[in-house]
Amino acid sequence: MDPQPSEYIMKKLIHSGMVVCALLLISSCMPLANHPGKQVKEPKIDTDHFITADGVLLPLRIWLPQDIPAKAVVIALHGFNDYSNAFNIAGEYLNRHGIACYAYDQRGFGRAPGRGMWAGSTAYTEDLSSFAREIRKHHSGLPLYIVGESMGGAVTIVATTGSNPPDVDGVILVAPAVWGRRTMPWYQRWLLAVSSYTFPWIQLTGKGLHISPSDNREMLRALGRDPLVINGTRIDSLYGLTNLMDEALSRADRLKLPTLVQYGRHDQVIPKKPMLQMLEKVPTTTRTAFYEQGYHMLLRDLQAEKPLADIVAWIADRTSRLPYGDRTW
Repeated sequence: MDPQPSEYIMKKLIHSGMVVCALLLISSCMPLANHPGKQVKEPKIDTDHFITADGVLLPLRIWLPQDIPAKAVVIALHGFNDYSNAFNIAGEYLNRHGIACYAYDQRGFGRAPGRGMWAGSTAYTEDLSSFAREIRKHHSGLPLYIVGESMGGAVTIVATTGSNPPDVDGVILVAPAVWGRRTMPWYQRWLLAVSSYTFPWIQLTGKGLHISPSDNREMLRALGRDPLVINGTRIDSLYGLTNLMDEALSRADRLKLPTLVQYGRHDQVIPKKPMLQMLEKVPTTTRTAFYEQGYHMLLRDLQAEKPLADIVAWIADRTSRLPYGDRTW
């Protein structure tokens, strides 16, 4: 399911008694990462894949407006343990408003190679920049935006503030994963550090923690039956995700592109504290939208139409008032 950062995993470590095991284990294990290979070709987009520079095929979903010409394009980046299917509702909604949507399975997720293995922040950000260049070729002249959900939001922040930023006109951060270590309790940081270097291969789940990422129960049940959604998280993948969240939070002040941030009052996955820290760092031109009834999966909640309508409105006119987002935090 969507991100399972510290609140999911750290509690699981405590409940399962792994703290004691960690103290007893003496090991030379290291967190593993499925890093990309050398560049062997130019990245390109075909009918249903994004082919990366190292020749990896990342499954691709495309939603193109049928009855009206496209007036803008978005690249949609999914969250941790999720995949491109996360944007079915959003893609269809955006299409009805003349916005084309492209979403690919990031490395290690969905049908992409290396299932369950973290590929490293550089891999995710370079894939995004390469993909944006290819989208520019396919939709020359149209404004291009990134919609990054949770982990996808963290990838977006790190990519757009790095040395090889994607060529886009703006970004929408939907409940971005910015829960960096400095906003975690000490015991969570300690548990992650110890377990990552003692039993990085162990898979943990969020079962029994009573955390609701959405109020859309039917959608959540469908995710639970979906074999492409990862339900058991390797500790070293959690370690990699936390490194990414560290980078995203620390670089928030470097966001120069037009930015919309969306967050729900009932988000139980990314706490309010790191979100507020991020918003204190971003430029004053950043637009924020707070949803009183929103959960973590804002674009799939029962009231998903509200944040989606705000995205459409913001893309059309970044200076106008959003129809739904309440900016009282």
